[in-house]
Amino acid sequence: MSLSRLRKAVFIPSFAIVAFAAVYSLVQPSAFVATMQKLNAIILNTFDWLFSSAALFFLLIVVVLYFSPAGRVRVGGSKAKPQLTKFRWFAITLSTTIASGILFWGPMEPLYHYHQPPPGLHITPATPEAADFAMSTMFMHWSFIPYGIYTLAAVAFAIGYYNLKGPFGLSSLLRPLAGVKADKLGNILNVLALFALVAGMAASLGAGILVLSGGVTQLTSIRSSPLLFGVITILVVLAFTISATSGLQKGIRILSTWNVRIFILIAGAMLLLGPTTEILRLTGRGVSEFITTFPERSMIGFSSENREWAGDWTIFYWANWLAWTPITAVFLGRISQGRTIREVIRFNLLYPSLFGILWMGIFSGSALVSASGSDTLWNILDSGGNAGEIIFALFELLPIAQVLSVIYLITSFLSYVTAADSNTSAMSGISSTGISPQNQEPPKWIQVTWGALIGIIAWVMISFGGGEDATGLDGIRMLSNLGGLPSLFTMIAVSIGIVFFIIRNKKRATE
Repeated sequence: MSLSRLRKAVFIPSFAIVAFAAVYSLVQPSAFVATMQKLNAIILNTFDWLFSSAALFFLLIVVVLYFSPAGRVRVGGSKAKPQLTKFRWFAITLSTTIASGILFWGPMEPLYHYHQPPPGLHITPATPEAADFAMSTMFMHWSFIPYGIYTLAAVAFAIGYYNLKGPFGLSSLLRPLAGVKADKLGNILNVLALFALVAGMAASLGAGILVLSGGVTQLTSIRSSPLLFGVITILVVLAFTISATSGLQKGIRILSTWNVRIFILIAGAMLLLGPTTEILRLTGRGVSEFITTFPERSMIGFSSENREWAGDWTIFYWANWLAWTPITAVFLGRISQGRTIREVIRFNLLYPSLFGILWMGIFSGSALVSASGSDTLWNILDSGGNAGEIIFALFELLPIAQVLSVIYLITSFLSYVTAADSNTSAMSGISSTGISPQNQEPPKWIQVTWGALIGIIAWVMISFGGGEDATGLDGIRMLSNLGGLPSLFTMIAVSIGIVFFIIRNKKRATE
């Protein structure tokens, strides 16, 4: 193990902070969770309004950027060539951003909105109106706003790194704003981003572990427990660290291509074998409500009556996506070389958002159709069962349930491994020296180190972070909110830089 390429000013502080949290969480898990709960409450009570307004603002900037003259700028310069075909680019982008999120939350989350809608909207639970609200909320949480956040950051890094010749690190995100002066903040930004991503990846890994353990429980007699969570964690961490160390053109490319194919297969099977007409009808109503209520619902956290609900859901999602954003931007921006900014926006915002709407229409719609005729799925959640079991209970209502369950289990595993692969590679890259457009692979031992820490924290939070209900959802929410806060302020600075970039390129186009 050579330390010659280790960026000590970045790796040591971030590793020390995360390692302390990991050890503390193992030695005194109850005290660790209690501390996280206090910090989480402070964040939500203080910054909920900023999360809501900033997330919408980021999306609006991306839309303006697309239609502005700046949208014609090519990442890497006019002679730059793409690294990937368009299909592989889309497959990698979708697989590395969506992770296990849609698999875990898609069939489970709408049940909460159906039975527990926000009080300020005066919607009667478990009614057709509640179903429409649940579906439109799924589209809100899993389409344009979150992908707008990712896309804004990806464009900023791509321009800062390739066009403005910034270093391989988070300071390049701010090159459009501050130029070379941004490099002075490089180490601080990298340390904060590493903490944020460890929190975000641990939260997503926690969700993935719950899905996988739910599948194991459904297919065998093994019940969910910290021991089962631990075994699954080890297997997943081993898989994504091995994949990450194989490089972009091997592990990530192969995994993401197969992942998208399986996504399409299982979504098609769910639509055709399930209550197709009801799913399509509910999806249509959900899309209509999503469009007509978009401005109001995106700011739902501003309502005092709905503030607690927004903190549990909408703000939680914006914090979760923001926690992943800086490092994800490094990866997405890195594979954007040779593409115009308009192409980057289409492949990072438009196409993944449309896919998310289709996926949620099928899986959330199936769960809501089932919930309208039976309380079986809701009883699993209401009784404190493993939330990851919801999808497998839904499969039991369909033909070839066992086959679908096995395929879904494999998809869940591949989905998280693919996403964690890319982000582990990116976070290892900013912990290393010598990374350039010609040499983009960090040392393997750094990737293994980060992977192990993420696994430890995820296991503790889902095993002990959920309190007596043992679902781990509270732990996942806490991690996401903590990781999203530093990223929120970074992204506000990034958005200002992109506004300046739009103005500069508009002036050039008129000269």
